[in-house]
Order: sequence, then structure tokens, then C-alpha cells
Amino acid sequence: MGACLGVCSLLSCVSCLCGSAPCLLCGCCPSAKNSTISRLLFTFFLFLGTLVSIIMIIPGVERELHKLPGFCEGSGAVLGVQPHVDCSSFLGHKAVYRMGFAMASFFLLFAVLMLCVRSSKDPRAALQNGFWFFKFLVLVGLTVGAFYIPDGAFTSVWFYFGVVGSFLFILIQLVLLIDFAHSWSQRWLRNASESSAKGWYAALCTVTFTFYAASIAAIALLYVYYTKPQGCTEGKALISINLILCFIISVVSILPKIQEAQPHSGLLQASLITLYTIYVTWAALANVPTQSCNPTLLVRNSTSPATATAPLTAWWDAPSIVGLIIFILCTLFISLRSSDHPQVNKLMLTEEGGPGAGPGPGEADRGEHRTYDNEQDGVCYNYTFFHLCLLLAALYIMMTLTNWYRPDESLQVLRSPWTAVWVKICSSWAGLLLYLWTLVAPLVLSDRDFS
Repeated sequence: MGACLGVCSLLSCVSCLCGSAPCLLCGCCPSAKNSTISRLLFTFFLFLGTLVSIIMIIPGVERELHKLPGFCEGSGAVLGVQPHVDCSSFLGHKAVYRMGFAMASFFLLFAVLMLCVRSSKDPRAALQNGFWFFKFLVLVGLTVGAFYIPDGAFTSVWFYFGVVGSFLFILIQLVLLIDFAHSWSQRWLRNASESSAKGWYAALCTVTFTFYAASIAAIALLYVYYTKPQGCTEGKALISINLILCFIISVVSILPKIQEAQPHSGLLQASLITLYTIYVTWAALANVPTQSCNPTLLVRNSTSPATATAPLTAWWDAPSIVGLIIFILCTLFISLRSSDHPQVNKLMLTEEGGPGAGPGPGEADRGEHRTYDNEQDGVCYNYTFFHLCLLLAALYIMMTLTNWYRPDESLQVLRSPWTAVWVKICSSWAGLLLYLWTLVAPLVLSDRDFS
């Protein structure tokens, strides 16, 4: 962690880190918006914290964390346990929780500070778009302070904060996924109608078929590896329910009345939502705390601290890796893109499309490589909501890197609770219902304009 933060501290030599976002990239990037650069830099802070968390759960680094003063020795005394308890089996877990707490506190601070900012003329907008070196110092200070938090009930309480935040971030992922699927289908169908080329329709059919084929193969693998002929009733039920729900939304998406109300709706969106739902189901089954029904269960539940010969479990299972990739893509999506749909813009932005969409007068004509302030008349995104999204993303990656595990009362066992299973399954159901609502809403609310 010190090495990683040390590398980043070299950035302090750059004087313009104390200035605004345009100063950071002027002369080294194409003409860009100040609002976009600011979002990318805050996202960089989130990715930096994620990188530090990943480094701390690497087994070689995790073994060295006990050298941090008070981080391991004596921590059990707060819980009424023997002060010489061996906590080496979950040092990485503790470190990731504290890094997640620091990042969540950082983004919560800015979410509160940026309440009701309407334009870059607001004095608080300078805090959003500048003073990056000092923001980095604040993040480092919160990180260092988080490692001095005594154990007590911190891990247990923060686990539930992580569960709630992760659930909400999964819903945000689903909103963005549904919006992306609709935009993708509309763009390809528009290209096909404008160019009269059958290649677009062929591509649409190929991608849809690929998504459904991957979903069917994944469902078969889930039945093979996460269920048994005798037992594993919960796994069988969860897979079957989500399979039925995915079939229902696929059928609904091509009903004549739905096609009439929404000509661009179709199987491409349904196939993408189906594939994501199967992934969430897989991630949920990977948290089932029954070894016979979950071959990917990561177990560190040796009640004997004297397990020096037993290798530490590597926290790199497939669902976590896929979840990390989705987290990166979704966070960049939040930072870079404005939706084609007014409903999503109302959620993410202050005004649809944002004001000041173009560069300053003459800048584009001169081809200058610089960023420019495009928020003088009004902000292009809701500052507070953006920081809340990053806060939820920090909690989500915290839970992902720890596989949603939690230590038991003895602090010698890391277990996967059923809470993680039901939170993920419920988020998949919420996503399917949300997508179903986007299909039937024009029929139910016929007086509304959904164009």
C-alpha cells in the first residue's frame, strides 16, 4: 500500500494538481469538457483505492499486514476475546473493509458539500473541479485514519452497510444495462433502415443468438456444478425461477402490442438482460454456504490458529473477477456517457443532455487541445448523485473483493452468509421487473410520452 501511495505522491510535483480540471490535461488531450475530466479524476481516485485493496488481499502482502501497529495484535481484546488471538486469516478482509470505509467517507463528504450546486459559478464548484492534490491528501488521510479504527462491532456493522450499498449499486448497474441495451438496439435498427443493408439485421441476430446460447450454456453448467440429484433444493429453485422469469421477459418483448408501442424493443435487449441475470444467479450460488452445493466456496474456517502449513486461500474466484470487470465498465459508463433516453438523463443529469454541449467560441475551429468549462450556465450532471454513485461503487467493490464473506464471533472463521445469496437474487428479480416495466409502461400509462 505504501509503495502504491508513494507512486501516486509523485503527482504532487505537478503544480497544476492544485488547480482546476482543465489545467490537468491541457495540451495533452483533444478538446474535452471540464465536467468529463472532473468525473474521470474522481473515478481515478476510486480505481486507485480499488487497486490498493487488491494489493492488500494478495497473500504475500496480507501476511505482512500484521506489522501495522495495532492492526492485528490486541484487536480481539475489544471484542472480549483473548488478546493473543491469531487474526492472520482475515487481515486482508479487514484491510479491504477499512479501505472501503475510507473511499465511502471521501465520496460522502463531497456528496454533502456539493448539494444544490447549479453551475460552475457557485463557489463550491471549484471544490468539484479543482484542488486535486488536496483531495488526494484527504483521501490518504481518511485511509490512514481508517486503519486505526478499533475492531469492536465495526466489521459486523460495516458488512450490512456494504450489503445495502452493493444492492443499490447493482440496481444502478441494471438501469444502465437496460438503457445500454435499448440504445444498442435502436442504433442498429436505425442504421439498418437508413442504409437498407441486411448486414445490420444479420449482426443483430448473431449477437442475440450468441447471448442466448451463452445463457443456456451457463444455466446448464449451474445445474451441473451447483445442484445435486439429492439435496441443494435452494439452488435448484433459484436457477429455475430465474430461468422462467428470463423466458417470460423474452416472450413479452416480442408480443405484438409491445412491438406496436415500442418498435425498437426486441430480443437483443432481452438476451442481454438474460445473460446478466444468469451471471447474478451464478454470483449468488457462489455464496451458498454449503460445501456440497457450492464447489467454488472459499473456505478459511479452520478453528485452529496453528495452520501455518495450510496455504492461505486466494480470493480470486471467477464470479469476483467478472464482477470486478463489470464494476470498472459501469463506473466508466457513469463517468463518460449521457443517455439517449430522457428518463435516464433525469436520473443522472440536472438537465437532459446538459447545458453547454459544445466547446467555447472558436476553440473547435482552432483545433486547440484543451479542456473548457461547459458548466457556466448550468451543471451537466448532478454532483451529489454522481458522488453517491461512486460511494455505492466503493461499497460494491469492497463486498466483491471480500466475496461477501464475514468473520464469525471467534474471529477465526470467514463464512459466506445466506444474506449475500438473497441480496444478489433479489437484485436479479428487481432488474427483471424493472426491464419488464420498461416494456409494459407505454401500455399501462398510455397518456405518457415514452418516445
